[in-house]
Formats: sequence, structure tokens, C-alpha cells
Amino acid sequence: MQKQLGRNTVVLLGIGHTNAHVLRMWKMKPIENAQLVCISNFPQVTYSGMLPGVLAGQYDEQAMEIDLVRLTQSAGARLIVDRVVGHDPVKKEILFEHRPPLAYDLLSIGIGSVPTTEGVDLEPGSCTPIKPMQTFLDRLRQALQGKPRVAQRIVIVGGGLGSLEIAFCLQERFRLFPEWAGLDELPQITIVSRSESIGSGIANSTEKRVRRCLQARGIELLTDVEVHEVSREFVTLGDGQKLDSDVVIWATGATAPDLLSDLRLELDEDGFIATLPTLQSRSSEQVFAVGDSGTVIGNSTRKAGVYAVRQGPVLWENIQRLLAGRPAKPFVPQRDFLKLINLGDDQAIAEYKGVSFQGGLFWRLKNHIDVKFMKMYQDYRPMVMSAEAGADLPMKCLGCGGKVGSETLTSILDELDVPPHPDVIVGLENPDDAAIIKTHGDQVTVTTDFFAAPFDDPYLVGRIALLNSVSDCFVMGARPTTTLAMVQLPLGHPRAQRQVMRELMAGSLEELRKMDATIVGGHTIEGPRVTIGFTVMGYQVCEAKTKGMLRAGDQLILSKSLGTGALLAGLMQSELSAEYYLPLVESMVMSNAVALELIERFPVSALTDVTGFGLAGHLAEMLRASNARAVLNPDRLPILPGFRQMVDQGIQSTLAPDNRAVASKIAISGADLESAESAILFDPQTSGGLLLGVRPESADELVQFLVDQGFADSTVIGSVIETSGEPALQVEV
Repeated sequence: MQKQLGRNTVVLLGIGHTNAHVLRMWKMKPIENAQLVCISNFPQVTYSGMLPGVLAGQYDEQAMEIDLVRLTQSAGARLIVDRVVGHDPVKKEILFEHRPPLAYDLLSIGIGSVPTTEGVDLEPGSCTPIKPMQTFLDRLRQALQGKPRVAQRIVIVGGGLGSLEIAFCLQERFRLFPEWAGLDELPQITIVSRSESIGSGIANSTEKRVRRCLQARGIELLTDVEVHEVSREFVTLGDGQKLDSDVVIWATGATAPDLLSDLRLELDEDGFIATLPTLQSRSSEQVFAVGDSGTVIGNSTRKAGVYAVRQGPVLWENIQRLLAGRPAKPFVPQRDFLKLINLGDDQAIAEYKGVSFQGGLFWRLKNHIDVKFMKMYQDYRPMVMSAEAGADLPMKCLGCGGKVGSETLTSILDELDVPPHPDVIVGLENPDDAAIIKTHGDQVTVTTDFFAAPFDDPYLVGRIALLNSVSDCFVMGARPTTTLAMVQLPLGHPRAQRQVMRELMAGSLEELRKMDATIVGGHTIEGPRVTIGFTVMGYQVCEAKTKGMLRAGDQLILSKSLGTGALLAGLMQSELSAEYYLPLVESMVMSNAVALELIERFPVSALTDVTGFGLAGHLAEMLRASNARAVLNPDRLPILPGFRQMVDQGIQSTLAPDNRAVASKIAISGADLESAESAILFDPQTSGGLLLGVRPESADELVQFLVDQGFADSTVIGSVIETSGEPALQVEV
């Protein structure tokens, strides 16, 4: 599908209740001549309304999560998982710590609020804040498991509705699933509130019901009490009383995140962005502040999730109005709304217009509302696109999975009559990872590589493309010095093209600086999608351990986990979940520069990197060039999380079938090559790891060295054995 870059860029900073509505509506009907960029600290969003239910065991954790990786991919929106450090309202740019600025035409800020700790002396590690909610359950489990088997007291600081639900539901979790926390008995749960009342504005009748339920459950409630100090053993109250505590959950009232003060926008007296009734910042009409992040000046409405949800349709309409040159309309909050408090035991307390109720009916109502709400955001089916030429062909994979297959490439090269040249030391007569040529008596390593962008994040694509290209230089024992960039930009508005180019080059330069290399030129064209690559030149710093140098007895070592091909294919189909996204990215941005140290420090026989032709393909190249046989232990292969799930769903790279054709070029035995279990052998890798042979006495030391350098998944995967016949690969079963 040809993608054009629109004139206007809409940026959502934080994907809370309000901004999430814009993302969902964009998926249903994108705004013409525009692109949507979503920025988040995490690849998923946690719905606060269901967190207590997850604590009580009423839902699994996935039920409360919106998968931003899948949702943005299915909506045709960009996702940036990174930390914002500032904002330039004059240039209309979002500022990052490492990335280049991101220009916008309209910006919506919805990063929520954080619990206040003002006036409290907190010992580091003494409490578990409720936010960020994406990591709360893991942090709470760690806090509980770090205590003795018998926990005496859990203190919840804060008396709002969220704190009350956590108390009820956490007690239910302990009662029904004691193994979750590893405790021998139910701990005492104590709520500490600085206010005399509880529930943040609930009616008197509702508060009385809540208090009766707390008393019946044995949950201690301390009101009108200040917390002055929190240590790892106790909580000190304002009157000097010390509460012994094993775990402290911090769930106090909302305060403004520090980032809001760095955005150079007018703030209210509490540090939130001051807005007009239209939700626009009073400092800039091009900036919206929604949910807890904004305060409509002159409106006393308190901050609550229900208002953030109701702001969504107004924000979506106002974005369209402003891009069309029409005035924005105001948000009019409702005077009252239904309140539902989850008691954790399939009952809830309800309040509407000052009247309160309690029972299973109201839990079922809350469950219905929450599940229906989440279902709208957990639909990750891709957008329906109009038919176009080639629509009957399968969607081609990108990254190294978009390369021409090895069989096709080899057949073409065999037909060519390449003239010899005395300056060529390593060339197409014995193809390797890079060419080595002479220049004025010296030898220079030259290689080139490029691919269609596998992510809709140009900065990240620039980093990965550069690392993928220079890897061939490293495995040939050369240090990169200069590069030429080859870039294809999508058709579209020049301003949008400049933004993409700026991010691509910034990512590439970040990696080049680390290796003391630079860009000296290149070429750009327009085309259907972002495509980028580099021609790399380097100088030899150590002997090239070419593919044909394997020796019998060598241990075969792999430095990175496999699986990027299927995972990128899953990403393209909106099937790659957020939990697998970051491990995938972290693997691809690991540099193979460590190859130079391996060559210098260890008796490495032969070395290559695993890229488009997969592990079997690249190992087959080594075995053919070395006229060797090898035994591979598939149980030792490190595999990226999520790969098996993709295979089980029938998802694989479009290059994988061609990679299986390697079996016709070298005898592979001992495994069903068409089975799902063998899929990892033929999965094409983008910015994959090192594959090398080393003398057996040094194998363990080399693996440990790689682990110490950050390649935690490095391992011995097989060995080279004596052969008197044709090259072959035996896969142990």
C-alpha cells in the first residue's frame, strides 16, 4: 500500500481516556491530509476503572490493558515510546531527551496526574505508588514477596474512591488467592486519610455504606490524619503515632506531574495546564490539555475519569474543526454521574443523584460498563483499505524480511560474468558479508544494505538501519569510518517529509557517533514507503574471519535471540502485543561492534551475522564455504518472546518460505523442516546477532564475555564435526 505524508500532524502526548478516544476515532475515519502521532512512556495503557477488579481476581491483567502497539498499528498511526522532556510552543515542537524535536500542528496533552507526596518524608523504596499503573501490580508483588511470610499490616495512604476499592479488592485477592503474595495469613489492611470524610465527594449515605463495609471486613480506617514520614518499617502520623507497616501503597489525591511545568504553558494554581472551556490551552490555541492534565479556568468541576471520557468526543470534534479553520466548541460537563465502588466480592455500592444502593446487581452493572468500554479499545483489527493494484498479493514483510530470497539472488549471481580486478581481495567470487578492496596499497572493507522501514518510527528505523548495515563491516574485522545514506521518502507534503528525514538521520547519527564514524553523503528519492540503507566503508583492524574458516571441533555460538522476522510480520498485521514490542526493539538496537573484540581476544575461526536468510541460511553459507558439517541443538536456540505465539497464529515472514529452500542446497536432517518447531531456523532477522565458530576450550569464556557486554541470550547452539562428504547440517531431536 502506498502511503502519503499529509500536511498536518496531530500529536497525542499521553494516551489516557480522552486521547484514546481520538485514536479510536482516527482508526474508524482518519482525517484527510493528516497523520496521527501517539507518544507514551509505555507500549500499553492501563484502565484505572478495572485495576481493582484485577486485584480481586475478577479479571486477568490483559482485560484492563489497551495495547498501544496493536491499536496504533491497526489505526495507521505512529507510536513513539519515549520520554518527553519539554515543549516549544513558538516552534510548535515536542522535545525529547535524545530524539530530534517532533513538530505538530495540533497537540493534545493527556498525561494524567500523580499522587501527591508534598510534606511527607519518604525513605527511598519505602512505598509502592499506584502510578504508573502499568507497573503497579508487578511492583506490588515484588514488595509483598520481599517481606516475611506473615505480613502484619498493609497501609493504604489516601481516602479517595480508588483507595477504597484497592482496600476491598486487595483483601479479596489475599482471601481467594493467598499464594499470589506468598503470605501465610491475611494481613491487616489500614487506610489512612488526611480528610475527615472519605470517597472524594460521595453522598453521606454512600459514605455510611462504605464505612459499614470496611468495618464488616475488618479494614481499619484512620481519618483526619496526616502522614509525616514513611520508612521501610513504619508510617509516622502527624500526632507522632507510628504504624508498623510491611507494605505501603501510595494512592493520595491528584497532583500535577513534573513534566507539565516544563511545557511552557500557563498553569493553574495547582500546576495543571490552564484551559479555555474548549479544552484549548490559554497559552496556545493549537494545544489541548485534557483529562487530569487540564483545568478549565472558572469551572470548579473536580478531576475524575468520567469527565475525561466525556471530553473525548469534544476533543475529536475540535481537532477536526481547527484543521478545517472553524472555531472550537466548549466542553460542558454533566452535573452528576453514576458512581460505582467495587467491593471485590462481586458486589458494588452505587450512587446516583445522592441516593446510594448496594448489591450484586450494581457489580454486574459496573462490569458491563467497564467491559463494554474496553472492548471498544481492544479491537485491533486493521483498518479496511480500498482495493488497489496488487491487493490480491500477500502483504510483503519489511525490514530484512523484505529482501529478495537467497535462491533467487544466488541464481542471478551465478549468471553474471563479473570481471576480476586486482584490487578486489574479497568479492563475488567467494561472497562474504562485505567486500575487501585495496586502495593505494591499503585495504578497505565496503558493504551496503538497506530495507523498507519495519516500524512507523523514523528515528528508531534510522538507528536499526545503520546498525544493520555496519554489522557486516564488524564481522569482517573492520571498523566503520564513513557511510553514504540511501533514503526513499514517502510521497507527501514537504514539511512532513523533512520531519521524517530529520528523524531518520538523527537516529543514524546517534549510532555513528558511538563508533566514531560519520555520513559523507548519499541520495534520496520519493517512493511508496520509507526505505533506508547505507553503503559503509571501513578499515581493517584485525584479520577477517571469513565464512569459509570453520574447523572441526568448533563450538557454534549465537549472540542474540532469534525471531524478529515473525514478530515484525505480526506487527504489520496488528497482532504483535505490547509485551513483546520492547524486547524486539531492544534486541535490534544492540550493536554488533563487539565482533572486533571477539576476534582480537578469542580464537574465533569464522564469523558472520544472522540477517535476512535466517540462521539455517547463514549457517549453510558457512558450512558450504568451509566444506564442513555441523550438529545443531534446537533446544539451545535463544528465541525472542512472542515468536512462538506468532507461529501458532500462522504468522511468519514472507521471506521464510524462500529461506526453507536452503534445504535443497545443503543436506539438513533430523527435523521436520515444515513443522512449526523448525520455523525459527528459517526466520529472517533484522539487525540480528553474531554467529561464530570458536575453539572449544574458549567457548564458555567467550559466551560469558558476551553476556557481560549485554548480550544476555548468548549461548552455544551446536558444533562443527569431521566430514569426508558434502557439507551438511544435522539438527538434533
